[in-house]
Parts: sequence; structure tokens; C-alpha cells
Amino acid sequence: MPELRGNPEGQGWGALLANGPFGEDWRYLRRLLMTIAVIGLAYFLWRISEVLLLVFAAVLIAVLLRAFADLIARYSPIPDRWSLTPAVLIVAGLVVGFVYLFGSQIGGQISTVAEKLPAAINAIGDKFGVANASDEAEKLLGSVSGASALSRAAGVGYTVLGAVGDFALVIVAAIYFAADPRLYRRGTAKLLPPSQHERVLDAMDVTGNALKLWFGGQLVSMVLVAVVSGLAYWWIGLPSPLALALIAGITNFVPYLGPLLGAVPALIFAFAIDLETVIWTAGAVIAIQQLEGNLITPFIQMRTAAIPAVLILFSIVIFGLVFGLLGIFLAVPLAVCITVLVKKLWVRQTLGEDTSIPGEEPEIQA
Repeated sequence: MPELRGNPEGQGWGALLANGPFGEDWRYLRRLLMTIAVIGLAYFLWRISEVLLLVFAAVLIAVLLRAFADLIARYSPIPDRWSLTPAVLIVAGLVVGFVYLFGSQIGGQISTVAEKLPAAINAIGDKFGVANASDEAEKLLGSVSGASALSRAAGVGYTVLGAVGDFALVIVAAIYFAADPRLYRRGTAKLLPPSQHERVLDAMDVTGNALKLWFGGQLVSMVLVAVVSGLAYWWIGLPSPLALALIAGITNFVPYLGPLLGAVPALIFAFAIDLETVIWTAGAVIAIQQLEGNLITPFIQMRTAAIPAVLILFSIVIFGLVFGLLGIFLAVPLAVCITVLVKKLWVRQTLGEDTSIPGEEPEIQA
């Protein structure tokens, strides 16, 4: 093979092999190796998908911490490089203060809800002629989830110890992300060709702004729904109104589906009391959701990232089926990221279409 011994034109060995007598075989082998590498990478990412979701959760919290730190730096004499420290301390102080003031009461009420819920379900079943309704409901849930739910019980986030460990990991990672976001942005951009760095960095800026706006608006909505629900349940006379309000506020993080699920415990307790309580509770739930859907959410979305309702619903279903409970809670912020990236990188920059991008207009106005 004398033609392969020299390299007068400075070509690489790949080019020499491609142009040599075994060029066709080499091109086929290269394609085969690239295909195997892509499949292997996809399989590896699938195997660590739950870890990637935890990374995304850390990024989401980091965006919120960074936004709070920027506000502190803007409206106080604290320099930008030190603003994250008071932001983390203030958030931690608020959480610790809330737990100290209401933790024991809410914990006791949540335990009461867990203890009384089977009896309430049985009481409803007795009214409709169904004996041991709680056992039947448990069997039904077991048949729907099957062995996959049992196998996941030992996985990430499905045991108490795992959940605590995952939460601590997410919080620590979020603080590191928020401390130096430019470092991780530049590191991610370097995975792509240099010609794409500016494009990718710009897309990450807009995506981060969209997440910040959506997350901030969603937190305001969750707090308002929890407060109004707690007052309504207390006035109606439902047991454990603080716990029921906390459930309503947390589940409101998942639009459309979450409020319905959050209202189920309150309605179950109402059914166990009497028909009048059921009517008042159902009326309160409908009124709160109408207030949230027609007044609170539109007002918040005037300054946040609005995502089409159909996209949100299908995102919840798809990510829930693929990733389970964690996928349901992170479905909407994932949909926000996908919407921004598709509209900016594909619709606008590749196809040349004029389209509005969530999170871009507020950033430009600022």
C-alpha cells in the first residue's frame, strides 16, 4: 500500500483511508461507528433520565435564586458577586420560619388527612352501596400502576430517604448553578461548534428569562390559591384546613390537572360529612379555580411566559407517562424550554419566520 505511506498534501489519516483502495469500506465503517455511538449515547441518556430531571430541577431553582439575587443587587448596595448569599439566607429564613410557626400544625393535619382519608372513602362508598371502598380503590390503583410502580419504589425519589437525598442534591446544585451561571453556560456552549456559540448562548439567555418569568408567576398563583383555599375550607368547617390548603397550593404548580387533583381530598372529606358541606366545598373549589383561571393567571401572564394550553396538557401527559410523578411536576417548565428553543432556533433563525418568543420581550424591554 505505497499510496498510504506518505502524506504530501497534509491530509489526515481519515481522508487517506477514504480515498484509498478501501475507501468504500472505510466510509461504511465510519457510518456504522457513528450510528453505534449515537445509539449508545441515547441509551446512556435514557438510563440517567431521572438524574437529568434532577439537574433540570436544580437549574429551575437556580434561575429563581439568581433572579432574587439580581433584585437584591439592583436595589441595595450589595455588589452583584455577593448578592446570592443574602438571597439564599432570606429564602432559607422564610422556609425555616414557616416550618417553625406552622410546621407542627401542618404536619399534624397532614397526618390526620392520611389517617381519616380511608374512612372518608369508605363512608362515601357506603352511601353508594360499595363495601370497603378504600380497599377497592387501593386495588384499582395497584392494577393500573402494576409492578412498575413497585419497582420504582426503590428508585430515585420514590422512598423517603431517596426523596430527602434528591432534594438536598437539587438545592446544593442549584446554589452552585446560581453562583456562577456563566461558567456552566459557557461549558455547555463549548460542546457545540464555535460558529454556534453565540446562537446557543443567546437561546439560553432567553430560555432562562422565560423560566424565571414563568416560575415567578406560578409561585404567586400557588400562594394565592393556597391562602384563598385555606380560608374557604376553614369557613366551611372542613377538618385540617391548613393541610388541605397546602395540598391545593402545591398541586397548583401543575396547571389544569393539578387543581383538580388538589381538590379531591377536600371533596372526599366533604362527602364524609353531609351533602350541604359537599355543595359548599364544590362551590368553593369552582369559585377559586375560576378566580385563578380568569383573573389571577391572565394578570400574571401579562408579564410572564404564556404557553398554549394544548401544549401544556400534552406535555403533562407525555412527561408523566415517561418519567412518572417527577415528570408531571416538571412538565410545564420543560415545555417552556422546548417552546423557546424551537421557536428561536428553528422557526425564527432556521425557517426565517417572524414569531414571538416567550421570555424575549420582557428581556428586550429591560
